[in-house]
Amino acid sequence: MTDTITVALIYGSARENRFCDTVVDWVLSELRAMKGFAVVRLDPAELVISARGPDAASVERIEAVLTAADAILIVTPEYNHGYPAPLKAIIDSTFKPWHAKPVAFVSYGGISGGLRAVEQLRQVFAELHAVTIRETVSLAHAWALFDSAGNPFRPAQMNGPLFTMMARLLWWAHTLRRARSERNYDEAAA
Repeated sequence: MTDTITVALIYGSARENRFCDTVVDWVLSELRAMKGFAVVRLDPAELVISARGPDAASVERIEAVLTAADAILIVTPEYNHGYPAPLKAIIDSTFKPWHAKPVAFVSYGGISGGLRAVEQLRQVFAELHAVTIRETVSLAHAWALFDSAGNPFRPAQMNGPLFTMMARLLWWAHTLRRARSERNYDEAAA
């Protein structure tokens, strides 16, 4: 088993002209300073999702990314006090690949910074047997935090919480990966 942790970075939005790209680009640029993990992106804008959910090829991609992942990092906006439908479609398209894996959140939005969406997601991931990280990066009034090129106006203020959250995510990822290798999670209650 390698020491490198595979992190599935999931975009929460698939809207045209979405702000999610700005936040993801910032996250990825800062994470380059950290060692010990590789990021695999999962973007709903690159999947085929209808009212019935993702098509078969998209479900196959989602399952492959999540099965290979040791940890999940979700970057999500808050829409109408909740999380977006494309993110829900990704989450609901598969079940077991989420089990016994840590999930961290970077949220953004208006005054709440996406925290209402994150609180709903915590309930969903509890049902999926995933472990959510307490630390969250929440960007209130996110559009005012970045310049037109996508650079944060106050990077030090944003980076501290991001690095703390990622350190916790990586700790849980190593711990849970070791536990999954010692005993299959789904067989633990059998």
